[in-house]
Amino acid sequence: MSERSAAPGSLALVESLVNTLDIGSGADELDSGEIRARFGIGEDELPSARELRESLRAALLAHAGHPPHRAVTPLGALLARAPLLVAVDERDGSAALAPADAAPLLSRVAAAVAEALVAGTWTRLKACEADTCHWAYYDRSPAGRGRWCSMQVCGARAKMRRYRAKGA
Repeated sequence: MSERSAAPGSLALVESLVNTLDIGSGADELDSGEIRARFGIGEDELPSARELRESLRAALLAHAGHPPHRAVTPLGALLARAPLLVAVDERDGSAALAPADAAPLLSRVAAAVAEALVAGTWTRLKACEADTCHWAYYDRSPAGRGRWCSMQVCGARAKMRRYRAKGA
């Protein structure tokens, strides 16, 4: 949908997971075994992966100042199921977040959110305000006030609707 570049670092995982569903057409890439394999999702994990995706979308809508698109499990409740540990390398003292025992995708998403929180980039990952889109995008605007995944598509449509509503 968007011509924007991918989110930085591990936020790209979150962005790509959210964008596996095209709300406008209803096409769900998680129906593809190849795409599920890319995310490390087994057939039996599909319902929980979809639940996680929609909870993430609701959080990204909130980042952009919009209400959730529908009732979802709160993201915090899902991420609480994926506790993280701080793993310290004894050789060089470097540290990284490592999942405790949890579902692989959920753990990777939890680590990505934690990394983005530390980096200060979490709230820059947003969902497009267009009701037929809600595509995830990383807001690189200087003020952090981006509203659409694409100014040329969703933004232009919204502006045209407002213009027409004014009776011009």
